[in-house]
Amino acid sequence: MHVSSAAIRLASILAALAPLTSLAQTALPTIQVNAHRAAPAAHAPLAHAPAPARPVHTSPQPPRASPIVAAIARPAPSAGPTPPPITASSEKFFTGKEVNALPFARPGDALEIVPGLVVTQHSGEGKANQYFLRGFNLDHGTDLALYLDGMPLNMRTHGHAQGYADSNFLIPELLSYVLARKGPYDAQDGDFSSAGSIYMQYKDRIDKGYFQLTGGSFAYARALAVAPYQDFAGGSAYGAVEAQYYNGPWERGDNMRRLNSVLRWSRGTQEDGASVTFMGYANKWYGTDQIPSRAVSAGLLSLWGTMDPTAGGATSRFSLSSRWSQVEGDHATRVEAYVVHSTLDLYSTYTYFLAHQDLGDQIRQFDDRTLVGVNAQHAIRWADVNGAPVETRVGFQGRYDDIRLGLQESVRRRLYDTLSNNAVGEGSIGVWTDTAIRWTPWLKTVAGARFDYYNAAVSSLQTLVDAPKILASTGLPAFLLTGPFNQGVKNASLFSPKLSIIVGPFYKTEFYANYGEGFHSTDARGTVLRVSTSELADSDGFVQAASIPLLVKSRGAEIGARAKFIEGLDSSISLFWLNLESENQFVGDSGTTIFGRPSRRYGVEFANKYAPNAWIRFDGDVAVVHARYRGVDVAQTLAWLDLITPDALPYGTFLGNAPGNYLSNAIAVTAMGGLELGEATGWFGALKYRYFGARALTEDGYFKSPATGSLNARLGYRWADGWRLQFDAFNVFNSRSDQITFAYGSLLPSDPLYAQCVAGVAPAQVCGVGVMDRHLKPLEPAALRVTFSGPLQPEQPIARLPDVAEPFSGLP
Repeated sequence: MHVSSAAIRLASILAALAPLTSLAQTALPTIQVNAHRAAPAAHAPLAHAPAPARPVHTSPQPPRASPIVAAIARPAPSAGPTPPPITASSEKFFTGKEVNALPFARPGDALEIVPGLVVTQHSGEGKANQYFLRGFNLDHGTDLALYLDGMPLNMRTHGHAQGYADSNFLIPELLSYVLARKGPYDAQDGDFSSAGSIYMQYKDRIDKGYFQLTGGSFAYARALAVAPYQDFAGGSAYGAVEAQYYNGPWERGDNMRRLNSVLRWSRGTQEDGASVTFMGYANKWYGTDQIPSRAVSAGLLSLWGTMDPTAGGATSRFSLSSRWSQVEGDHATRVEAYVVHSTLDLYSTYTYFLAHQDLGDQIRQFDDRTLVGVNAQHAIRWADVNGAPVETRVGFQGRYDDIRLGLQESVRRRLYDTLSNNAVGEGSIGVWTDTAIRWTPWLKTVAGARFDYYNAAVSSLQTLVDAPKILASTGLPAFLLTGPFNQGVKNASLFSPKLSIIVGPFYKTEFYANYGEGFHSTDARGTVLRVSTSELADSDGFVQAASIPLLVKSRGAEIGARAKFIEGLDSSISLFWLNLESENQFVGDSGTTIFGRPSRRYGVEFANKYAPNAWIRFDGDVAVVHARYRGVDVAQTLAWLDLITPDALPYGTFLGNAPGNYLSNAIAVTAMGGLELGEATGWFGALKYRYFGARALTEDGYFKSPATGSLNARLGYRWADGWRLQFDAFNVFNSRSDQITFAYGSLLPSDPLYAQCVAGVAPAQVCGVGVMDRHLKPLEPAALRVTFSGPLQPEQPIARLPDVAEPFSGLP
């Protein structure tokens, strides 16, 4: 491959600098020749601590890892998961204890431990989170790949959003580790990984059972029980059950009811063993979506109010997954298989009365799917270069989704027509490989590539009975039966090269250079689209629509460094660049995404972790990103010209609709600071501050969001016998900023434009846009939650409750 030959030439040049090898330090953990592994893995069971707590740091430097591709020699048992070798300065590894040490309000918020990642919500507590990373408004997961125990969480061709990744079923206390990679540089990372990939792994073993009860502001209640079963069927097993209720501060309470469970059996280790896991999850809620700021400013709507009290939904997820892994001599093999069934039934109202002044714009989006998949990889040490082994990985990823999904219009959850109703079968295979070579003690390269093939078959289930009924130019009703014209089969394939170069360590500092090509898939329905699903032409014929490609390529590069020249301090800096051939954009009137223009992002990230001793730790990171579209938006230019005609100009709808190159909701500045205090027992505490800056909400930059900052705090006490009492405070300073913001056109009965559109006075192009406005969902007010946890041993009655006087025994 070209990348490999380039690496060899670069190695030859650097080899001339051989005298510099004397500068190489061994204090920084050397990146092993097995730089990448085919599946992130913990290497020994993680004994459960009965409460989420900051890990005790016995050394400022993490132990060296022996991931599966390096497990030629079996790793020695350890007290917990160890990080894999790092091949990019932005790559990060966190233990489950580190994840749970900082306070967070939702399961998905736990992922904000990844530097630069913002996780938020614009609807009810059962809908997938909104994600922001590296200048991406990732919507519900597009371009950020999420995995749990090898299972992909991103749903392609989804009823609500492409790449929809619901992490609400996550039980953070069960996490063994989180591995985060940014950019498309690793051969293992495929669909949705352009911005990054996050691999989460549950613990294989729980040593001690425990229960946990939490209650707090706005009717928050949660109960969790985890029970281990040792020496079960030749291995060990555990079960976890979670129940949760939450109403929130909203006038129309969320009334969220969630049930969750995990059953896991395992033997051996992640590198050499097996596991079988069942997960079951169901959630039902009402959702207060984003609201128009003009209604709040005019006093027509409370900041905690809703435009549609019937908005909300229900979701479920059931999965069965397995893993088999083996190390034998110079070979290591890992195979994961899974089957997942998930559903989503979602009612939303984004534009209120823009499309239908009489009935309103509520829509129902539904998705019912079963997906099956397998991940297999094999690693081998097969040669030596300068006395160091060469390691090659070869992997296969296969997945098939059987999907039933659609978009319907409704009034207070009563359906009256169907815009689309489809059955989709979408399958993919990915074959990948990479080879790691350590040329000298201070130079290593990892060169690889992957090939992906996708096939999608789209069938329409729309009938004449449920098709939209509209008025033709003759004044007679017409049926908009577009389904038979918007179906078919689409195929696509991509080849993606990868290259990483690691130099050092010199003076406890390593340097990294990475290049890679990646991709994301698009909604298969868009690839066979021929006619519009919602309008007729002036001639009463169908409006022609352009189809989109099934796969969209990205290209990225990164340079950076990691340093540990101060005892206990781990710092990294990364400068990155990423081009995307097309952006997915949020569309307010349908709650979906559309195929957009190409884009470019570049920026810098600075992350630090400082643990000077065992009882205190600081975390801090900041990211600054420049994100813009490339090229000219011809369609938006034509639409804007329609809005500045003499009859349309006085309405002002052109504001926020001019063509431009701003990427909407691309956060330019993010920052996070964390402080953790405490030992394994006794008093403990934590602070977490999160900030994300103001950003353009429209491509012309006319509408902008406010900056948002919030502080969470924790204080608690742990008894030696497993009891724990913990207080968590959220949004301590009661910030009234937005947790998420959009800008688009909508229409309210209180708008002067509403009456003019109903009467047919306002121009059609103006009524099609509505009133441009900022639509927001505020941060939830300051809240307090109290958690009480203790040992759970069904075979033994509780001997005694914790000594309540112990926390105060040292006070004067």
